[in-house]
Amino acid sequence: MSDLGRESLTDKASAAIKPDSEKSTTEHVGDKMKGTSDSVASSLQPQSEKSTSQKVGDSMSSNTTNDSLLDQAKDALGLGR
Repeated sequence: MSDLGRESLTDKASAAIKPDSEKSTTEHVGDKMKGTSDSVASSLQPQSEKSTSQKVGDSMSSNTTNDSLLDQAKDALGLGR
């Protein structure tokens, strides 16, 4: 199960397993849009609010930062967490 606004691990795996040569243009565009929105959601969601499965999924993808953009902004402004 995925967090609200996040792509499930099953959906990520399904998209990754199917070879690009077998995907239609629509599937390519859909995969790109889902990946981008999931990456943005990953960056905006604080680690403390992520489910275990989303933390695992993020660690296996390029979304490995431990600080959300919100946490990074708070740190930059000296507001702490």
